[in-house]
Formats: sequence, C-alpha cells, structure tokens
Amino acid sequence: MDSTILSLKYTTVEVNGDTYARIPIKTHLISPEDNIVDVVVKYTDNILKSSDIVFVSEKATAASQGRAYYLSEIKPGWWAKFLSRYVKKVPYGIGLGCPYTMEMAIRECGLFRILLAAAVHMFSKYVLRREGDFYRVAGMQAALIDGPVEYAIPPFNQMVVLGPKDPEGIAQQIAEAVEAKACIVDVNDIGGAWVIGASPDVDRKKVEQIINDNPLGQTDEQTPMGIIRKIK
Repeated sequence: MDSTILSLKYTTVEVNGDTYARIPIKTHLISPEDNIVDVVVKYTDNILKSSDIVFVSEKATAASQGRAYYLSEIKPGWWAKFLSRYVKKVPYGIGLGCPYTMEMAIRECGLFRILLAAAVHMFSKYVLRREGDFYRVAGMQAALIDGPVEYAIPPFNQMVVLGPKDPEGIAQQIAEAVEAKACIVDVNDIGGAWVIGASPDVDRKKVEQIINDNPLGQTDEQTPMGIIRKIK
C-alpha cells in the first residue's frame, strides 16, 4: 500500500480489473472569497502525486464564483411558480421542482429555452414514452442547479446553487497548478457521476465509474474535493 495515504481516510473501488483509492479532502467552507484553484493547491499539497487525478465538486466551484444565492435574494416570477408545479417530485432532491430553482433556471437559460424544453418534455413523455428530454434541451446549466435541501451543510441548505462557469477552463487551471490531472464533477448519493469539466488527459467515463457511489459524501462532511489514485 502507498505509504502516503495510510494515515488518510479513503475507500477503494475496482474498475475494469484495476483498484483505485478515493481520498476525500476536507477543507474550510468555500465562499466567493476563495479562488478554487488556490484552495485545491493548499489542501492537496504533500498528498497529490503527478499520476493522481484530483476531482472537485461543481457546488464548491460554483460557490467560489459567487453562484450560490440565498432564497431571500430570489423572487420567483409567474412562470417559475407555474412550471415548477409540473416537475416530477423525487425523494433525493428538489431539482427544478420549486419556484426558486425554476426561477434561477429561467434566468440562467432564458425563458424561451425553458418553455421549449418543457414542451419537448411533454411530447417525449406522452408520445415517445421517453424521459430526460427536458434537460437535453434546457442544457447543462439547468441540470446542474441545486436547490435547498435540509441535509446540505449550512448555509447551502438555504441556498440555490447554479452550475459553475467554465468548468473546462477551471479544471485545466487546477491541473496546471497542481501538476496532475483534474476534473470538476457533479455526483449524488443515488448513484450517478458526471464529469462536467476536465483537463485533456482525463478519461471521463472511467472517472465517472470510479466515483459513481459518491465517495465525497452529500451532507456535512465538508469534503468538496478528492484524489483518485490507482493502487493495484
């Protein structure tokens, strides 16, 4: 076993016959006062190897860009209130199923695109019997919006968080700063990982397989980044 991680908390997973350690990195609560690249450099110093992949949550990246908004800062309009009523309610998060998140989706993507996405969704659901077309039309930024949920670490349990701007560019900046591969990821506890930005040498599909079970956690762990290391 690699001696540099023996004192760290980590989990392992096997993908295509190889074993990888997933090392969560605890940080301070990230805010707009932070530069996410500097945060990664600070907390991975003396841990990260050039052969590793560092992955950073999209929520932490967005928070550092000032893209997290208190509910008190958002005034949902008529369309947001109307459309949010028809979003399928699920037990693992709000999505666009509340007026606050729908309002931010309208601001982020434009009302026309959201209405078009809703129309395509209705046609696909009831005629083609297919799900998922709303976000295919609305785009990545609509899909990345996180709403206020009680299990989120404060103050994010009272905030709407948009997706980060330029995740590809941020991932490249991180990779250059730490001299290792890097990516920005969206992961949740129901089984699903999405690499939304990465340095050119990252195998995105493999990273998604490695972190599919969300090794960073979803509640108050305060571990918004992690390291992937091949150990066998």
